[in-house]
This record gives sequence, structure tokens and C-alpha cells, in this order.
Amino acid sequence: MASAADSSANGLVALGGRLLPDTLVAAYRAGIFPWSSDPVLTWWSPDPRAVFDLDAWRPHRSVGRAVRRAGWRFTVDRDFEGVMRACAEAGADRPSTWITDDFVRAYVQLHGRGLAHSVEVWEDQALVGGLYGVALGGFFGGESMFHRRTDASKAAVGYLVERLRAGGFRLLDAQVPTPHLARLGAVAIPRAEYLARLGRALAVAATFTEAPPF
Repeated sequence: MASAADSSANGLVALGGRLLPDTLVAAYRAGIFPWSSDPVLTWWSPDPRAVFDLDAWRPHRSVGRAVRRAGWRFTVDRDFEGVMRACAEAGADRPSTWITDDFVRAYVQLHGRGLAHSVEVWEDQALVGGLYGVALGGFFGGESMFHRRTDASKAAVGYLVERLRAGGFRLLDAQVPTPHLARLGAVAIPRAEYLARLGRALAVAATFTEAPPF
């Protein structure tokens, strides 16, 4: 596995390879994540890096109101593959996504090992939002999120943060900084700082289970 320090100016580390569970674990431990596999698999370590500060992050008040008004309930790992496939759906705001069947198969295998988790947001029996990511030690690497109701993905982030805080996690990675992530409360930090935080987080024993509603 290449080093994050070997990345190009735009954060590209390597091309090719296969989406195997052991390869994915080695990549995340090195600060690298896979992205599009069309036409070839790519591996990235951007600089700067987007993270959610688990100590300082606070949910938007409007999200709490939306949760109470709609009566949403939250689960973890209830429908991991369903969340992934919802994240892969094209929509008006994203005509295509990078989550191919190869990605679904690989991360479902990680989930089976207890190394990938999902958060689901339900309205009655309908899955209306959620997210998924990879958990190693005290590190959680957020991969993707979706919503079928306004603010449902924001609510999933809020629930995830509370879950990670309760479980003793130290780092919530959001990968590439974007205006959308900034609106959700993510901040950008230099890659060198990210890698230092990652090393400390990987050394921590944390637990991913359901948490009380925020």
C-alpha cells in the first residue's frame, strides 16, 4: 500500500488494485481511501482533509425540530446494504455516483467483519436517510450519506456524532472538503495534522453501538 505522503497535488495516491477487505483496512490505516472505480479504481489522501470535530460539533437546531416533527427514529447496522444502495442512487443533485456494485460487495464484507457500520433514519417503516463508514479503533471514516426527506442526512450525522462520542471515538473523517460538508459543520485540516490524529485514534479502543437520541 502506498503512503499518503506519496499523493499528487490533488490528493491522488495510486491507480488500480482491487477492493479487498484487507486492502481497504490497510488503506484507511494509512490515511487513504478509494474513490471512483470507473474506468479504474483510484486511491486518495487529500490535503487539506475534512473532519468533524467530535468535541466541538453541535447539531443545527432546525434538525432537532425536524426529528421531533417527523417522529424519526434511528438505528445502527439495521440495513447496511440498503443504506449503501440508497447512497448510490442518482438524483437531481448528483446524476451519478462512484458507489458501484464492487464497492457495495467490498464494504458489505467489511460490515460482516464488524469494521463498517451504518446509521439509518426511519419515518414509520420507510428509510428516509442514513450514512455509512469504516470504524477502526477510535477512527470512523465517513463514506457517504443520503436523504429522502429534508434534513434527514443532517440528522444522521448528528446521531453518528453522539454515537461516536458515547463509544469513545477520537476522529470522524469526512474525506474531501466541500461546501456541503462545511454547512454540516465539517472543518478542513492539513493532511499532516490529520495523519497525526489518525495515528492517535487508531490506538484507541472504541465501541460502535446505538446511542440515546440527541
